Amino acid sequence: MRDDQRRQRLADANPWWRAVAGGQDPVAWTGHHPVLKGRAAHDLGFRAGVLNDVQSGPVTDQLAVLTGPRRIGKSVALLDAAAALCGRRDVDARQVIYLPCDGLAAQDVHRCLVLGRELTRSVDRDQPRRRVWLLDEISGVAGWTSVLKLARDNTAFGGDTVIATGSRWAADEDIEGNLLAGRAGTGPGRRTRLLLPMTFREYLAASRPELARPAPVHVSALQDRSVANALDAVGFDLDSYDLAWQDYLTCGGFPRAVAEHTRLGAVSVAYLNDLRSWLRADVDPDRPQDSVPRLLDGISQRATSPLNITATAAALGYPSRDIFARRLNRLVSSCAAIWCPRREAEQAVPGAQAKLYLTDPLLAALPARLRTGLPAPDMTMLTEMATGVALARAIDDLEEGRWVTGDTIGYARTPTGHEVDLGPVMVPSANGPVTTVPLESKWVEQGWKGEARTIDAKFGRGILATKSVLDTTGNVWAVPAPLLALLLQ
Repeated sequence: MRDDQRRQRLADANPWWRAVAGGQDPVAWTGHHPVLKGRAAHDLGFRAGVLNDVQSGPVTDQLAVLTGPRRIGKSVALLDAAAALCGRRDVDARQVIYLPCDGLAAQDVHRCLVLGRELTRSVDRDQPRRRVWLLDEISGVAGWTSVLKLARDNTAFGGDTVIATGSRWAADEDIEGNLLAGRAGTGPGRRTRLLLPMTFREYLAASRPELARPAPVHVSALQDRSVANALDAVGFDLDSYDLAWQDYLTCGGFPRAVAEHTRLGAVSVAYLNDLRSWLRADVDPDRPQDSVPRLLDGISQRATSPLNITATAAALGYPSRDIFARRLNRLVSSCAAIWCPRREAEQAVPGAQAKLYLTDPLLAALPARLRTGLPAPDMTMLTEMATGVALARAIDDLEEGRWVTGDTIGYARTPTGHEVDLGPVMVPSANGPVTTVPLESKWVEQGWKGEARTIDAKFGRGILATKSVLDTTGNVWAVPAPLLALLLQ
C-alpha cells in the first residue's frame, strides 16, 4: 500500500477531521456513518459500557486490548467512543484517530501511525496534545504487537491513549510481553477488556424493562441472608423470569439477535448465516460448508459432560485428534467457547478432561436452524452453559485477564464419581482471597432436594439453579436460573 492510499484510508475513516477544518459539527457524521446506520436498524437502546472510561475520562497514556467475538459490536463501540470524544468541549476532534485495520500489513499499520499524527499536526499548534488511537480489528495483522511496541517505546505514541481491538486472542502474538508489561500506561483502566454478548441483565433491560432486576452480588456472597431477602422480594414473579429466561436461551445475547427476536419473534436466518460465516473463517476454513453447524452441535450435545476429544473428533469426521483440538482452541480464542476444566482445591487437575461451553445460547441453536436433521438444544444444557459463562464473566470482572488465560470456572468430582458443575474458585474481595459459592445446574420444577445431595455432600453448601423453584432455607439453596444469572452479573 502506498502512502497516498494510507492517507486516504485515514481521511475516510475520520470524517470529524474534515468537519473541524470546515467549522462544522464534529459529530454530524454519526447520522450517516454506515456502521452506525446498520446498528440503528436493529437498535433496542443497548450500549456496551466497555469504553465508558475512555469516552468520559481524561485523555491519558493508557493502552487497552479489547477482544470479543465477531458480530458483537466492537467497531460500534469504537465509533461510539469517537463520537463521545468528538462531542466533548475539552477534547479537540483532531485528537481522535480511528484506523480500520482489515487488510493491512504490519508495515501499513506502522506507517499509518506516522501519517495519523502528521495529518492531525494542526492540533499541536499551541501545545502538543495526546491522541486517542482506536485501532479496529488489528489482531488480524501479523506482527501487530511488535509494531505497537516499537511505536510505544520510541515515539509520541507512547504517551497516547490506545484501544486495540481484535476477534481472536492469538497465541502467536505476545500481547502481555509486548504491550501490557510496562507499556499500558499509568491510568487505572483495565488493560484487557472483553466485549461479549449481552448478559441476562442487559437482555431484560432491552427487551423486558418492566421486570425487576435484583442487584448483582460478589460471587462469594451468593448465600448471604441479604441475598435471600432480595430473592424473596421478587418471588411472586417467578413465572415471568422463567419465560424471559427461555427467550434468552432461544435468542442469546448478540444485540442484533436480541432485537430481531424481540421485534419479530425469531432470529433471522440471514444473521445466523453471518455467524456461521464468521466461525467458518476463524475456526474451520478448510472443512465443508456444513462443518460449523456440525461442530457446534457436537459440542453442545456433549456440553454437560467432560469432553472426550478423541472420540468426538472421530464422531464428527475429523482426520485426527490434533486437528480437532486445534479447531476447539480456535473456537476458544475467538471467544465463541470457554473451557471448564476439572478443579480440586481450587486448582485445575492436570490431564483431566474438561467441559466446553459455548459462550452464547444462539451458537447452540444455530445447528438446528441451518442444517436439517440436527436436533434443537434442550433448555437444561443451555442453562448449564449460560450459568457457567455468567460465573466466568463475573470472575473476570473481579480480576482482569482471567477469561483470556482460561482461569475462571471449573467442575468438581466427588469420591463416588459424581460431578458438581461449578466448584469453588479462588477470587479476590475487599477482605482478601475468598472462594466462589459452588453451583449446580438442574433445570427442574420439583424434586430438587434429591439433585442437591451431591453438592451438599461435597461442599456442605451451594446453589442449585432450577427452572422455577426458590428455597433458601437449607445448606443448599434452590434458586431459579434467571435470578441466579442476575445475581452473578
